[in-house]
Amino acid sequence: MTERRKIDVKIDGRNFTMVGAGSQEYIEGLASYVDKIIKEVASKNDRLSQIMTATLAALHIADELRQNEKELNELKFKAKDPLDKYDDVCEELKKSKEEIETLNNMCQQYQRQITEYDKKREEIELILEQFKEDLETTKEEISQKDETIKTLQDKNFKNQLEIVDIKKELAEYLRILDEETSS
Repeated sequence: MTERRKIDVKIDGRNFTMVGAGSQEYIEGLASYVDKIIKEVASKNDRLSQIMTATLAALHIADELRQNEKELNELKFKAKDPLDKYDDVCEELKKSKEEIETLNNMCQQYQRQITEYDKKREEIELILEQFKEDLETTKEEISQKDETIKTLQDKNFKNQLEIVDIKKELAEYLRILDEETSS
């Protein structure tokens, strides 16, 4: 239980003993405020009795209280909608975090796939480079073989010419031989 204390205060020149659970500073602050309002009301009309001054001060404080209550209710009303939406916003935030987590997981998976594809691409590039080297070697070999074929074709042509010449000579010898044997 809250401890109740007695505090002496002075309002409108009179001493009062207040009993309350608030701190001494809080109760003295209330008394000072009431004293201030009473002095403001009395300063505006010096013909008022103490009871009338206190009543008007109480009415002034009650008006302030009502205005503050009205403002508080308006603020509560304005705060109600965001507070009502708080659970929905929390749920939406939770779903968004889950979606972000899912997207992060997908992103990591894609990153792993990209890494694998990069490795495969590098392997393929190495194979392609080897094929290019092999192709160059094969082209050189083909070029050499083409030269060899040309050389052999040239020799073959020369040999065929020689054969034609030899056949002519042989035909000539045979004709001469036939003439000599027939004669």
